[in-house]
Amino acid sequence: MGAALAHPIALVRWFWAAYLTPGHPGRPTDQTELTWIYGAWLGAFLLKMLGSSWDVSWHFRWLRDDLAPPHLLNSAGTALVIGLVLVHSYTGYGVDRRALRLMQWGIGTFLVAIPIDIVNHRINGLDITSWSPSHGLLYLGTAVMLAGAIRGWWLYAAPGRVRNLVSLGLWLFFVENALFPNQHQEYGVLSLRDYLAGHTTAEPQLLDFAAAQGQTPTMFMLPVPSWVHPAWLICAGLLALVVARKVVGLRWTATAVAATYLAYRAVMWVLLVGMGFPPSVLPFVLLVGAVLVDLAVTYRAPGWVAGPVVAGVVYAAATVQETLRMLPPWDWWSVLPVAIVFGALWAAVDRLARSAWLARWRTADVPAPGTAPTPV
Repeated sequence: MGAALAHPIALVRWFWAAYLTPGHPGRPTDQTELTWIYGAWLGAFLLKMLGSSWDVSWHFRWLRDDLAPPHLLNSAGTALVIGLVLVHSYTGYGVDRRALRLMQWGIGTFLVAIPIDIVNHRINGLDITSWSPSHGLLYLGTAVMLAGAIRGWWLYAAPGRVRNLVSLGLWLFFVENALFPNQHQEYGVLSLRDYLAGHTTAEPQLLDFAAAQGQTPTMFMLPVPSWVHPAWLICAGLLALVVARKVVGLRWTATAVAATYLAYRAVMWVLLVGMGFPPSVLPFVLLVGAVLVDLAVTYRAPGWVAGPVVAGVVYAAATVQETLRMLPPWDWWSVLPVAIVFGALWAAVDRLARSAWLARWRTADVPAPGTAPTPV
């Protein structure tokens, strides 16, 4: 190791000759190599998640800047993802064709969305909302590339603790990406409260710029209807946890992912507030829903029954959090349509799980020519 560090160019040449050789998807990959590759995936998405979390808080304090530190941190993670997709594409290590296509389409969508988002900001000005179409493309691209990484790791990693832990880590990033738009309301509700109380954390130039665009503080900080936050938390966040529970198969998958997500948000809350950035409320009701998801799947409750019940309990738990003034505005009348839609979505997931889809997801497609099928 000392000799390698003393001669980094020789180390790169050795690594290139030993590993970066052309191959087809499904190429046999040693478990140690596979762990390093997907460990890099975890590192890349950790950088992206840290940058994104900082970015939301940043936009409630400063004017937007393409080269702001949170954007640079997120871009570092994106650059690492690009490198990993190129390695998978060139070598064929650690992926089958479907997993590789998901990675390629995902990063492609994300990269196309970046200039669209920049142009959108140039045309529409501040556009802080997380719900813009260009931001939606960023979330979609991230979700698709993560689906590819989840599939590739699950197919080729040997069963055991390491496979389970990395799978939970990848699903954590998937759920965080799904719930990310809701952070606008979770920051906005406290920022608006502080503004109305006369001690806002936003810089004057940010408020002046928003006012010059004809935006009131409410339009700027809470730009979407009050039914959006609960509908998205349940029909996107909890639905992702349902899929994670069925794919990973561990008894408390949804609970572990939701608890880790909330713990991460709490740590970031402390760090960001300590640096003088605006605080947010945390969606603790997500944990209530996650526990119920795990129990429902464990006891094989049909989705068309479990979905409405889980949604109703989450709304009930939200009333408690709302009395503590730790929740964005919710339209309580939305419980009925959200419960019906969530039940229908959960029933659709159940149907897919009973069909050949789940079997195909857990089975590698045709391996590289001249190689034996990889055990799954």
